[in-house]
Amino acid sequence: MELILRMLLNAAALWVAVRLVSGITYQGGWAGFLGVALVFGLVNALVKPILFFFSLPAIFLTLGLFYFVVNALALWITAGISGSLGLGFRVGGFGAAFLGALVVSLVNLVLSWFVGRPG
Repeated sequence: MELILRMLLNAAALWVAVRLVSGITYQGGWAGFLGVALVFGLVNALVKPILFFFSLPAIFLTLGLFYFVVNALALWITAGISGSLGLGFRVGGFGAAFLGALVVSLVNLVLSWFVGRPG
């Protein structure tokens, strides 16, 4: 049940990012968007820890600010995988990925508080 809730929270956060960030687009139905949320969850679970590990020196040097870059890379990777799967999710560049990652992080934080789950 926790996995399904996390996927729905990711889908809602990604939907807000699509609506607010001009460089992030989605073309398709709700089932495909849930597929994008699943890919995003898998990237966060499998790829993001590797990115985090290799970015630790930069994260320490920037007092944690480089972690936003790691989040942006995870969103950009999600767009690449989703695009190759034909899911219709696109990120127009690193700037859009960076802003989108900020939006996704904030929305996930707020929604996690709302449903009583830790972010």
